[in-house]
Amino acid sequence: MVNFYNAIAEITGADEVALATARTHVDNLIKPYGSLGRLEDMAVKLSGITGQLYNQLDRCTTVVLAADNGVVVAGVAAVDPGFTRLQAINMTRGICGVSVLSAAVGAEILVVDIGINTPTGWPQVIDRNVRRGTANMAEGAAMSRKEAELAIQTGFDVACEAYGNADILGTGEMGIGNTSSSAAVVVALTGCDVAAAVGRGAGLTDAAWAHKVQVIEHAVELNHPDSQDPIGVLASVGGLDIAGLVGCYLAAAWLRKPIIIDGVISAAAALIAYRLAPASVDFMFASHASEEPAYQIIAKEMGLQPFLDLHMRLGEGSGCPLALQILRAACAMATNMGTFADINFDTSVLVDYRDDQ
Repeated sequence: MVNFYNAIAEITGADEVALATARTHVDNLIKPYGSLGRLEDMAVKLSGITGQLYNQLDRCTTVVLAADNGVVVAGVAAVDPGFTRLQAINMTRGICGVSVLSAAVGAEILVVDIGINTPTGWPQVIDRNVRRGTANMAEGAAMSRKEAELAIQTGFDVACEAYGNADILGTGEMGIGNTSSSAAVVVALTGCDVAAAVGRGAGLTDAAWAHKVQVIEHAVELNHPDSQDPIGVLASVGGLDIAGLVGCYLAAAWLRKPIIIDGVISAAAALIAYRLAPASVDFMFASHASEEPAYQIIAKEMGLQPFLDLHMRLGEGSGCPLALQILRAACAMATNMGTFADINFDTSVLVDYRDDQ
């Protein structure tokens, strides 16, 4: 397998020629200019990713990376950490949110143990465990730099393998306490106020939320991660699931394949990948606006606008199959609509709606 550091050096942005060709094609479809709004932009972006004018996204896999977070011992989560293992198994049984939504659109899910505390003993959960959960970041670094690098490489390898049977990947996670890790990562990378980045996760009371803010603030101060060192930030206050997802985004950019961001945890990973390889953002699609506050901070920095705002906060990759259907619609538009040339239409009478966007 390719080392992810070597892949970073080879990542380049969208194909500018393909982007221009696709934009001209979309503008000449039989509709007022810009009248299909962001659907047009999605089709153009896909062409910039693949280098092809016509694209199909028949095969989709959401890669779900499962890991425990040591910071749960500080009382930042409403659910027992054993739930990570249980839900990883349940995802493969088809009864979780991401499972049901994926089945509804004909997408696959791939559940990977990258850092669960206890072995699942369940063959449908792929064992790529780097370590049995992170340490408590409120008492020291969550993991070593070597472990963070190994987790990134693991996600990179998993994604490369998954793309062998997929046109596009979604990104999901399962890990009790991972909203704390993702918030700490965002605070460390952006310097934003801690309270502005911390949400209620699986459901915290006001008092529990205030405690969570204090724990994360203490963890960042204790570990003093360097915002200019994304992998150092990851090792200090991140999670193994986040690290693995970083590898997935880097693999997508290196392979020049599209990839979908889900909620705040996968978005935090996307931000790290973006800091490591800025051009990687050209291959990412933001599915929905998570209710977790750190999501808006990430989206603004990366210049990403999510497709949907459904007040979702489940995670798991649940937004990815919904976004997939919209992307498939964009592909159908670009591939199947006729052009003005097909019907000999005089375009001089058209209003350009693109100026209003």
